Amino acid sequence: MIDLYYWTTPNGHKISIFLEEAEQAYRIHPINIGKGDQFQPFFLQISPNNRIPAIVDHKPADGGEPISVFESGAILQYLAEKTGKFLSNNIRERLETMQWLFWQVGGLGPMLGQNHHFTQYAPEQIPYAINRYLKETERLYGVLDKQLSNREYITGKYSIADMAAYPWIVPYERQQINLNDFSNVKRWFDSIQNRPAVKRAYAKAEAIN
Repeated sequence: MIDLYYWTTPNGHKISIFLEEAEQAYRIHPINIGKGDQFQPFFLQISPNNRIPAIVDHKPADGGEPISVFESGAILQYLAEKTGKFLSNNIRERLETMQWLFWQVGGLGPMLGQNHHFTQYAPEQIPYAINRYLKETERLYGVLDKQLSNREYITGKYSIADMAAYPWIVPYERQQINLNDFSNVKRWFDSIQNRPAVKRAYAKAEAIN
């Protein structure tokens, strides 16, 4: 059994998607970041950076004490390695997947997050910041579109790289992106959106928040 400490954000969705896809038993513990639950002492013991998601695996592969993992990319890698799913053992395929996973956690997520902040949540409109992050959002969509130009999924086979990137594309309208301008991303997005496991993951999100 895996305890998932979660809120209904793109980073949170990454892990619920994986757990649904891999058919793993898990319990969701909502961490309402709007109410400051992420600063509760018990949560900081699991996620010292006070960010969701985080997990506690009560049945780790080594049979030892429960393992806690924070940071969404690390969680995806941990779960993929434990289950043997969505991360190839082939060194070249694995490397490509890990590169695109790190592209998401180091680029796509942070830059689109800044887009969300400055266009919707900042207490004042700062044209320079808005323009900067809108342009970077467009650039990153272009990078993803090119990567998907000759393959069904980001690295060919459906993997943790897709699970990491997809939730950040879901709010494309809020990012002022016309998905029709990125035809390969749109095809990929529609394919993942219609996966039964992804539908189950987002249905749980709606029930929580």
